[in-house]
Amino acid sequence: MTEHVPFTDNVTDLSNEDGYQFEFRCERCGNGFRSAFRRDLRSTGQKLARGLSGFLGGPLAQAGYMADRLLDRGTNSPAKDEALRAATAEIAPRFHQCRGCGDWVCGDGCWNNDVGQCARCSPVVVEELARLQAEARRTQMQQRLESVDLVGSTPLGQQAQPRCPACGAQTHGGKFCTDCGAPLTTARACTGCGTDLAQGARFCAECGTAA
Repeated sequence: MTEHVPFTDNVTDLSNEDGYQFEFRCERCGNGFRSAFRRDLRSTGQKLARGLSGFLGGPLAQAGYMADRLLDRGTNSPAKDEALRAATAEIAPRFHQCRGCGDWVCGDGCWNNDVGQCARCSPVVVEELARLQAEARRTQMQQRLESVDLVGSTPLGQQAQPRCPACGAQTHGGKFCTDCGAPLTTARACTGCGTDLAQGARFCAECGTAA
């Protein structure tokens, strides 16, 4: 009976014409490990046969051709299956499969050994507490900040002008441009009702207050 070769979805084949190597990555943090490179002795023999065939020709050329036919790096082979099996056994102690989500995660930082699940499904208590404390601090700072006057005397009813309408220079508040001296106020507010006054108006059109 043909032996089945187990594999996982967090493995990348890095094998080349000289031998076999595989990369295994944690499906939570992305960190990973590469298996030791296993040189393919048949590939070494193939290169030797190819070199001799090019140098001497004749029957050895046929031998080099046959070596190319026997070693097809584009397909799987018993040698590659054995290399994958060995690489999996080599790297397996560094990974755990979570029975909650099915992901393969590293044991260094993504595995909750107390629960037997990954840190995504069952966060480590002290790490989760630190995260919640950070969120609570942000919430409390935001709540307290809402009661702090950060506006001061800034005229909130006046349309802000990030750039001077006359020269286009960047403005930093105030009534006049620091580059050309042009006024930054494009509209005046009525002192009686707060309605924007038309340019040049002497009285408010809404309440009649003098401008």
